[in-house]
Amino acid sequence: MKKIMKKKVYFAFSDDILHSGHKKILKYASRYGEITVGLLTDEAIITYKSLPHLSYHKRERLIKGLPYVKSVIKQETLDYTENLNVIKPNFVVHGDDWKEGVQKIIRKKVIKTLKKFGGKLIETKYVKDISQSFIKEKKLEVGNAPENRRPKLKRLLKAKRKKIIRILESHNALSGLIIESLSVLKNKNFLEFDGMWSSSLTDSTARGKPDNQSVDYSTRMIGVNEILDVTTKPMIFDGDNGGRLEHLPFLVKTLDRLGVSAVIFEDKIGLKKNSLFKEQSGVKQDNIKTFCKKITAAKNASSSDDFMVIARIESFILNKGIDDALKRAKAYTKAGVDAIMIHSKENTPDEIFAFAKKFRSFNKTTPLVSVPSTYSQTFEKQLISNGFQIVIYANHLLRAAHPAMVNTAKTILLNNRAKEADKNLSSIKNIIKLIQ
Repeated sequence: MKKIMKKKVYFAFSDDILHSGHKKILKYASRYGEITVGLLTDEAIITYKSLPHLSYHKRERLIKGLPYVKSVIKQETLDYTENLNVIKPNFVVHGDDWKEGVQKIIRKKVIKTLKKFGGKLIETKYVKDISQSFIKEKKLEVGNAPENRRPKLKRLLKAKRKKIIRILESHNALSGLIIESLSVLKNKNFLEFDGMWSSSLTDSTARGKPDNQSVDYSTRMIGVNEILDVTTKPMIFDGDNGGRLEHLPFLVKTLDRLGVSAVIFEDKIGLKKNSLFKEQSGVKQDNIKTFCKKITAAKNASSSDDFMVIARIESFILNKGIDDALKRAKAYTKAGVDAIMIHSKENTPDEIFAFAKKFRSFNKTTPLVSVPSTYSQTFEKQLISNGFQIVIYANHLLRAAHPAMVNTAKTILLNNRAKEADKNLSSIKNIIKLIQ
């Protein structure tokens, strides 16, 4: 008896939050045949929107458990073409919301590819009755769970191999929400920040204290908790010099438990003096051997392979030169550090680019981190071409807030009322929208 072949349906999927709309479209697609889900990888998703909260393997398990799904395969690009040419489905099912926007070109390619083997595109009406507040709530619930947030920095490093990971300073929950929600459209590409930087400088300044470790780690954890409570993006924590070797594991364990993705320790000792101060008298660089012990202690203190320890090299700050910086970089990577931050207070990136070139001659894989506070004219594409994978904009939101608050206060004083200040203020409506 001749076997009747069931028709094949292809459905691409990227979300990690399932809702009734997804279930409806899968049920609808099942009318046409057996469904193969092309599950987009992190690398594919990051080309047009934020990194999903769940890893590919977690999302795969989620989709495999759904009714109507026969099989799940990887879709490694936003473009369907490769998978369609292999599977040759009779139908591709998609919501009609991709007729406009980023995926419009992808839709055209799907139609063109299907024509080669007589396949057909079936589009369903986009479900508009899904509660956006429900989805937002669920995304926050999933995204700020420590076990889901912590691995995101490592996942980003893998997904954005040829791009830069943008990290912006967050000194309170409101600034964290700005980083979380802000995206801009440029040349048909959506741009956003990938994560947050918890800076000792801005944490201290926000509390009216000098940046000399007057604000202890326990106090800073209050702010970290508040930020993590309302956001989902990864955080890198400024750990200064880590304090005493005996105390450092407790800091790492706390950060790890909260879901922080990485900590940066600088190789200076003694009372902290901000590295961007011209005058650095009395500041000493740690012994290489001793600092390597700190790296080892920090790595051993973490219970997760996803938690990263980053070494900040201060050789240029203390006028020790490139050879000292490279010597330290070799030793720190051998000790197990996950990335290297090379710091500079020069107004050009020349010395950090020279360092990166020589570092890459013997180390092709360890991520390099740049903090362009003093060489702000440097474009991200220049950092990428010189071997950097992470850029930290380390203090910009607080620096932006200060003149804005001063000018608003002056305007109210000069006019004996608030009306004149209103034109420069965010509306109450926008503030409420941000926190809802």
